[in-house]
Order: sequence, then structure tokens, then C-alpha cells
Amino acid sequence: MRLADVAHSPHFKEHADLAASGRVPGPGHGIHNISGADPANLVATVGDPDVPLAGRLAAGTLLGLIGDPRIGPVPDTVRVPAVAATIGLPASQVGPVTRAWSHVGVEEDWIAKETPPHTVDLAEFWLAVYPVTNSEYVRFLRETGHESRPTTWHLGAYPWDRANHPVAGVQAEDADYYAAWLSSATGHPWRLPTEAEWEYAAKGPEGREFPWGDEFDADAANTRESGVHTTTPVGAFPTGRSPFGAHDMGGNVEEYVSDSYTPYPGGPFVDDHLVQTMGTYRVARGGSFCRFGDLARTRRRHGAFPGPLYPVGFRLVSGERPS
Repeated sequence: MRLADVAHSPHFKEHADLAASGRVPGPGHGIHNISGADPANLVATVGDPDVPLAGRLAAGTLLGLIGDPRIGPVPDTVRVPAVAATIGLPASQVGPVTRAWSHVGVEEDWIAKETPPHTVDLAEFWLAVYPVTNSEYVRFLRETGHESRPTTWHLGAYPWDRANHPVAGVQAEDADYYAAWLSSATGHPWRLPTEAEWEYAAKGPEGREFPWGDEFDADAANTRESGVHTTTPVGAFPTGRSPFGAHDMGGNVEEYVSDSYTPYPGGPFVDDHLVQTMGTYRVARGGSFCRFGDLARTRRRHGAFPGPLYPVGFRLVSGERPS
């Protein structure tokens, strides 16, 4: 075969067609009977902070195989009431935050992006309890024929053994397409949260430093400090829930919002490595399994820097109460 023909040969195609539904383990495929596991008990175990992390992850893994009842055709949501929210960080706190995270290489410019505090009027909205999972995303791919596969899916194959892990390694445009598809499929409006909506939902009216409180806790989030170093089933860090009841807003995977980076009103434009590499970039929030806990801060503004260390996912919101 000539080299010019290789790119057009199915023999050298990197991504095979997605396996047909029913050809890989999942709900209704007999695994429930084989495992003898009760989904309700497994759900309770995943969400029980008194169960060691290894036990929660094992329960979550079984749920992903037999069918996780927490993951349905539309997201489960929590209501976030209308509010005049204070978003951002006082300039006086840039130094202390930088010093607190200097051991992981945090630079002052990165934190300066969070300044100054400003008020954003938010209408009430409904926030998905969990980020979008692999099982939800593969349905989108099958029903739409959308060609872009998550970069964390080895050779483009659906990771059926991680069905209830958050999807990771998508582009912001893929997340937008997903929201538009789900809106059309359900007849209900879904979208990505704005940056201000995401921040307020994560920190609540108390203005928490992290979704769970003001002190970093490696047991509350799947960041590098947890030692897991890969995605985990959604909701497996129950002590990390946000004030409104959403899971995984700190750690597991970073989450795209609908806004691209611009300075806050009256704040500095930070020409950091993200701008220098990508120019305009979509903001991502919340931190991930492969980054340190500084990114799990509720005010931290980041982005999907190109490369394997930044596999980003997303969660959805709606401005209307889901039925």
C-alpha cells in the first residue's frame, strides 16, 4: 500500500464505530443477576462518608456495570434561587492565596484573574447534581453521529466499565452541542452554566473557599491529593457536596462554563500561559483528578490547556424547573 492511501484505508482508522448498545455490559444485560448486588444498597454505599474511599469506589464501579439509577435520561437537579451574587476575590487576598498554594507552583497572576469582587444578578436556575457521564455522552454520540470522541476514551472506544464516571477530554463546542441535543431530545432547555452561576452554586451564600467549606480537605474531592489519579464514579466524595447539594464541583473533572475568559469589571487582563497558548479560551472550573487542590477553589478561573493533564468535562443547568 502506498503511504498516500493509508489515511483513507479502514484498516488504519484510529476510531472504530461505537459498539452497538447491548454488545457491552450495562443495564438489562444480565450483570445484575451475576453480581447479586442491589442498586439501592450500592447507591447508599457510594454516598456514605463513613465507608472508606476504596469501598465507595468499589460500589460505584458495580453501579456503573449494572446500571446506575442516579443517571437517567435527563439530569437530576438542585434549585439555586435568584440572588444578587458577589463574584470574585478581593485583591488583598491574592497574595495569601498564592502563598498558601506556592508548594504546587501557583503564581500570583493566576489568582489575580479572580479580582475584583463584583455583583452579578442571577435568576433562579436548576443545576445538574452530577457532571455529564460517559454513559450519557455515548447516547449523544450514537443518536447524533457527532464525530468528536473524548480524548480519554482509548482509541475512541466507549469505556463501558466507567459508565458513571464524568466524561472528560471534550472540547467546549462538544459540550455546547450536547446541551443543544438534549434540549431538542427532551423538549426542555438545557445549557452550560455561566461562570457566575457556576461560582455561586459552588460556594453558596456563605462564599465558601471550596464547595465543602473554607479549608482544603483531600478526602472531600478527587484531586491529585486524593491519590486516585483517575476519574471516579460521580458522587463518590460525599463530604465534598456544594451548599446546594451538587456533587463533584471540586475535583474529578474540570467543567466548562459558557463564558470565554475576559477580565472581571475593573480587573486586570492576565496574559498567562493559557492566553499565550490559545488566545481566547473557554473558562473551566472546579479542578480535577490530575490537578492539585488549588483548582478546586470555588473562585479559581482556569481553562483547558492543551495536553493530557487537562481533560475537561461539563455539567448542565436550566433556567426552567425540570419536570
